Amino acid sequence: MHQILFLDILFYIQSAIVASLVVLLIIALANMRYLRRLYSYPAPPAWPSCSVLVPARNEENNIGRCAGGLLAQDYPDFQVIVLDDNSTDRTWQILQEFAAKDPKLILIKGKPLPDDWLGKHWACHQLAQVANGELLVYVDADTYHEPGMLRGAAAAIIYEKAALISALPRQIVVSWSEMLSIPAFYLGMLCGVPLELTRLQRNPLLFAILGQFLVFRRDTYDAAGGYAAVRHNVVDDIAIGRRVHAMGLKYKLLDGDGLVSCRMYSNFEQVWKGLTKSTFATFNFDPYFLTLMWILVIIFFVSPPVVLVIGLAQPQVPVEITAMAGIAVFLNLVLWTVSHLRFHFPLYLILIYPFSAIFMTVVALASMILTIQGKALWKGRIMPKFVKL
Repeated sequence: MHQILFLDILFYIQSAIVASLVVLLIIALANMRYLRRLYSYPAPPAWPSCSVLVPARNEENNIGRCAGGLLAQDYPDFQVIVLDDNSTDRTWQILQEFAAKDPKLILIKGKPLPDDWLGKHWACHQLAQVANGELLVYVDADTYHEPGMLRGAAAAIIYEKAALISALPRQIVVSWSEMLSIPAFYLGMLCGVPLELTRLQRNPLLFAILGQFLVFRRDTYDAAGGYAAVRHNVVDDIAIGRRVHAMGLKYKLLDGDGLVSCRMYSNFEQVWKGLTKSTFATFNFDPYFLTLMWILVIIFFVSPPVVLVIGLAQPQVPVEITAMAGIAVFLNLVLWTVSHLRFHFPLYLILIYPFSAIFMTVVALASMILTIQGKALWKGRIMPKFVKL
């Protein structure tokens, strides 16, 4: 009797997973339509002045390519301002070489970090104080830019009549830890929530933005309080974006492929520290919501292949359960294929999707534990514990 009840429950669970994956696939397809390419907008009647702002801390491996791409923009009126945030490597020396050749590059030595600020936020705040552009274009120092990036950004924010836009760079993945994490992160962006819904409501947990590429209208940035208003929050991009959204102003998430690319992390240590510092904060430091979401991740992405393998190996497992698990695995492969094709990840990585789900679940739980303990670390600085939005 107990075995029959268990098998019935298992069948219903796999059926519910199939239904849920169909919904996720529909959301992903709708979001692919929503995510307009950054390069696809018509030129505006006039080009606003732009200040490109780059906080840099120990970026000697990236800053040369980043600065070179930014200075090569085919835009009529722009400046590039880079702040060296107390780097201990050759970041400053590399920047000086570029500045000696191009007056559009303005270099700033970051001031000492105040006790009540996070490092990147303080750097971004100082950058805005120097900028004079009508548009503030914040980019990370590990991003790379094609010459048409600024034209695409300006055209997009004007055409969309938006106060803020963000774009998803094309992500480059090389190491195994990057392959396990970055495609899963982008899958979550693609199917986690209908992006059109995020524009129409103001629930802070239903908001999609990426701080590697942010474009503000200057008056919007000032009205939202800038980085000073979110100086304690680990996920500065989400925090400041939600402030703009709460003001009733329009924002838009775009696909930056073709104009912006990035290798977010280059080894396991960077992946681990980068994701554990921000994942719990992304869930607004809510342990119950985070735990629920990652239990669902395991149920949706890990349990179907496990049940399928057991069903194929054990003849006593009813065929309808094995079949339902097989359908769930097929839908998962379709979902991950859709995401990988859109974001140009190697297609063979769809075969390791259960391990990606497990890895990201471990990262999420570690993020919660380390943050609660005050041990989350990034670039030599301890992240704060709880600063809810």
